[in-house]
Amino acid sequence: MALTELEKGARALIKDFPQRPELAGLLVTVADAWVNSGKPEKARAVAQGLAGEAFPAEVQDSAKALLRRLDRVGKPIDIKFSAVDGREVDLQAMKGKVVLVDFWATWCGPCMAELPNLKAAYEKLHAKGFEIVGISVDRERDALEKVISDRKIAWPQYFEEGGNKFAEKFEIIPIPTMWLVDKKGNLRDLNARGELAEKVEKLLAE
Repeated sequence: MALTELEKGARALIKDFPQRPELAGLLVTVADAWVNSGKPEKARAVAQGLAGEAFPAEVQDSAKALLRRLDRVGKPIDIKFSAVDGREVDLQAMKGKVVLVDFWATWCGPCMAELPNLKAAYEKLHAKGFEIVGISVDRERDALEKVISDRKIAWPQYFEEGGNKFAEKFEIIPIPTMWLVDKKGNLRDLNARGELAEKVEKLLAE
């Protein structure tokens, strides 16, 4: 697998050039890539190795943040808010449904590119118990509301002026970040991009 080779290459560079501590950042990238590839156990192994004092502080911090995200898998996620359209959202009150939590923004090109996929999955599976909760990190409420209207986005959206408490709480940096929550209210998938409908159908069948 290409990612396995990338990890081996990064480790070889670190071994050959131990005086170049910034090379450890390559392994942080590898760990994130393992998460995105649906291999959290491999991501955890890499991150645990980077969390020690032998590595630069920023690498340790990134590794520890990734470990905290991985530790949330299998546990309840507390998200409760009033949406921009006035709807009240409480993730723990949505047990019995599969919920996609979408951290995104209208200014984010990849986020906007994902919208058709989200809408397709929502239209196909909403009646079977699939919900989406948007957590917008937009800077301007008007921009968000315009996209909601223009793109006919049906699911509720969280917006906060001057920041985003959920993105901060869950240490969300790259967007889009898409989490899947199962019918018991527990986080099951840290990266739901790609084959979203199939992943949702699998969780709905549980």
